[in-house]
Amino acid sequence: MPIEERHFEDYHEGAVYEYGDVSVTDDEIIAFARDFDPQPFHVDLAYARTGPFGGLVASGFHTNALFMRLFADHFLSHVASLGSPGFGGLRWTVPVRAGDQRRLRTTILASRPSASKPDRGLVRTRGEMLVGDDIVMSLIITNFLRCRPMDNP
Repeated sequence: MPIEERHFEDYHEGAVYEYGDVSVTDDEIIAFARDFDPQPFHVDLAYARTGPFGGLVASGFHTNALFMRLFADHFLSHVASLGSPGFGGLRWTVPVRAGDQRRLRTTILASRPSASKPDRGLVRTRGEMLVGDDIVMSLIITNFLRCRPMDNP
């Protein structure tokens, strides 16, 4: 189902999807980190070479932002998304470096109608950012999605 037409009913438990590739440059890593996570291994090339990762690495929060961009562009409905009450289980497991091609993998863990609001449902998803076969970031996120209107089956 195209993202412009997806509603709650189109998110099926057990479905797995992969989307896009995104990479960043050293300059983008440094710019993001200067604004939001100014630790030396994110902003200082000389320090990063001798730091704990042996080179410049992207902030985990930068990886989160790239995850969210892919998640919003490719997974969340453009017509039925009603926001999220939150996420949990966030893990950064492998450092991300400039040039790494990251992709998003989503696995729908649960999908159920809302008990209190019949016009929507809840979808619980495992989201993962991958570089090659390595999971570099993972989380579990819940989203509210509007049900398809009854006059548009």
